[in-house]
Amino acid sequence: LIRYEVRDQVAEILLDNPPFNGITDAFMDELLDAFARARADDDVRAVILASAIPGRFCAGLDLAAYRTLSPTQMHTVIDKLYSRLCDRQFDLGKPSIAAVSGAVRGGGMTVAISCDMIVADRESTFGYPEIDIGLVPAIHYGVLPRIVGRYRAFDLLFTGRTFGADEAMALGLVSRLSAPGAVLDEARAVARVLAAKSPELMRKGKNAFTQAIDTGYRQGLAGAVNLICTVSGMDDSREAMSAYVEKRKPKWKSR
Repeated sequence: LIRYEVRDQVAEILLDNPPFNGITDAFMDELLDAFARARADDDVRAVILASAIPGRFCAGLDLAAYRTLSPTQMHTVIDKLYSRLCDRQFDLGKPSIAAVSGAVRGGGMTVAISCDMIVADRESTFGYPEIDIGLVPAIHYGVLPRIVGRYRAFDLLFTGRTFGADEAMALGLVSRLSAPGAVLDEARAVARVLAAKSPELMRKGKNAFTQAIDTGYRQGLAGAVNLICTVSGMDDSREAMSAYVEKRKPKWKSR
């Protein structure tokens, strides 16, 4: 599900859960373990998070699996995606770069924004389709308005529309763009620059930067986890998930 490699003092964490890197409990366990491994390795000076699957970074939760979970199991998966992944990045002590190519959707956006930088292939596409598939992108309610502004955030989060890399760059969601097919090369070039700096200064500086921009973000994660789990139990949520998996239009039960 997750591949881990180290080259030139840079750890590369590769998402490898075909066909679309769907997020499951086991997937999150391996991802969290990979970040813990990078943190513990003093020879690792920077981390790249990328996909091993061409044309797919991460499409979010594996809905076919997720909708079969009990409420407790749902809570466990979302807590790992929201809270524990955030904690891993918060305590990493090393810069992390998401090298994004292909489709980035829903929980895949959560995985990408956990990193300090996002380098995107110019042909990448992004989106928050949660409300159309029976969920809500709760973690992004807190972070996205700070980046793109209230009104543009509402547009992206509630229409669920897909947008391209150029728009993501203009909105401030992406740090750099690469030529098509060259995103990993671009991320490696950035990582080499960061890895060459003093590890102590990078660690102190990143910790201070992360704390400075937190402004209550981590404190709100428990509420975001609970919101998704509450929504997942609603009739319209279950109908939307079923409709998505069965490739049909949902029949809303609410008025």
